Amino acid sequence: MHVAVCCVDDSISITVSLFQPLTGYGVAKVLESGHPDYKKGDLVWGFTKWEEHSLVPSSQILFKIEHTDVPLSYYIGILGIPGMTAYAGFFEVGLPKKGDRVFVSAASGAVGQLVGQFAKFTGCYVVGSAGSKDKVDLLKNKLGFDDAFNYKEEPDLNAALKRYFPEGIDIYFENVGGKTLDAVLLNMRVHGRIVVCGMVSQYNLAQPDGVTNLANLIFKRIRIQGFGVADYYQLYPKFLEYVVPKIKEGKIVYVEDIVEGLEKAPPALIGLFSGRNVGKQVIVLARE
Repeated sequence: MHVAVCCVDDSISITVSLFQPLTGYGVAKVLESGHPDYKKGDLVWGFTKWEEHSLVPSSQILFKIEHTDVPLSYYIGILGIPGMTAYAGFFEVGLPKKGDRVFVSAASGAVGQLVGQFAKFTGCYVVGSAGSKDKVDLLKNKLGFDDAFNYKEEPDLNAALKRYFPEGIDIYFENVGGKTLDAVLLNMRVHGRIVVCGMVSQYNLAQPDGVTNLANLIFKRIRIQGFGVADYYQLYPKFLEYVVPKIKEGKIVYVEDIVEGLEKAPPALIGLFSGRNVGKQVIVLARE
């Protein structure tokens, strides 16, 4: 969510209930502030509401925006939670080294597209999966993945992974879960790492898919670890030092799916679960 303006107040907390606006990560401009760390005109990003003007407690603001020579929408994408998630998950949890074989599911999404590029910067071989021909083309021709495939066209995911990773997978960046995870477990290398960022295929199922190949965790001494990006916020300055120069030098490609107007937010949100978006979904409520 890209919000134009906000007020900062240190004495309130946000709760979500019926007939109140939804909350999400957003970029905002401060109109008034009762907190010494924020003044009128400051640009910030953090938890905002799905509305054009908000009263936001300072505890919900994550960072003040210092680099204004990049698109503000980047602070809910590559310079915000998705970027930090990709950075922390890949480098801190995945512990990559040059030559590693990396598989990224939902690879054209806000996080996956960055994991793939970080992997290439590290000297890894990287393959991504996505849900359409256009997304596969994007991964291979614009985002620099070594290869990519449309999982919807693969009747046997195990066979597909063996085709792209004949020597096995060192790092799997997990965004999907279910049958994809089950197939990946059969194709991990000894001492492989599975970085569990999300499981989008499972969130809306009445009965989640079972995973039957977990014994491979033992046989191959695989480490599987979930993580929350909030545990790594202390790395944000280090992250900016790593990624901002690459943005300015044109070394990183970042794809956004931008729609205008609050009324477009509900269908855009629903579209995330059917793969309708390409890249980071952004709703612009107002512009500078």
